Amino acid sequence: MKGFFSTQEMFSLTIVRIGVGAVLLPHGFQKLLGWFGGFGWGPTIGFFSHSLHIPVFLTVLVILCESLGSVAMLMGFMTRFVATGYILIMLGAIGLVHWNNGFFMNWFGKQAGEGFEYHLLVIAMAAALLVGGGGKWSVDGAIARIVDRT
Repeated sequence: MKGFFSTQEMFSLTIVRIGVGAVLLPHGFQKLLGWFGGFGWGPTIGFFSHSLHIPVFLTVLVILCESLGSVAMLMGFMTRFVATGYILIMLGAIGLVHWNNGFFMNWFGKQAGEGFEYHLLVIAMAAALLVGGGGKWSVDGAIARIVDRT
């Protein structure tokens, strides 16, 4: 249990944790609540299942990981668990949607859609958190210290 919550008390991990959580949170709220130009819970589930052929159960996990998981990530709670979710979501997005569009984002509208460079950055950031933990000022670190005392 301690290993799950342990963290290297580094500011760099804190910066990565807050950065990736802050970027993915609005994406989650688009899917969960329809904020920031998103469709919300029902239409997102419908699109993922009908257009992308993703089972409803997996779509629900994606929505929860990107929204509630991102809130947890910002607090540094269950950092490794959420980071694993981020990695799986980004691998799925690359494989199902972005691979055929190439590496680069569609800055000039010359591609059919967005490439996967953004997704690789999220994977790299999440992998750093998976290895190192949530860094300084994380709930995980506080839990690990409490477990250490017992």
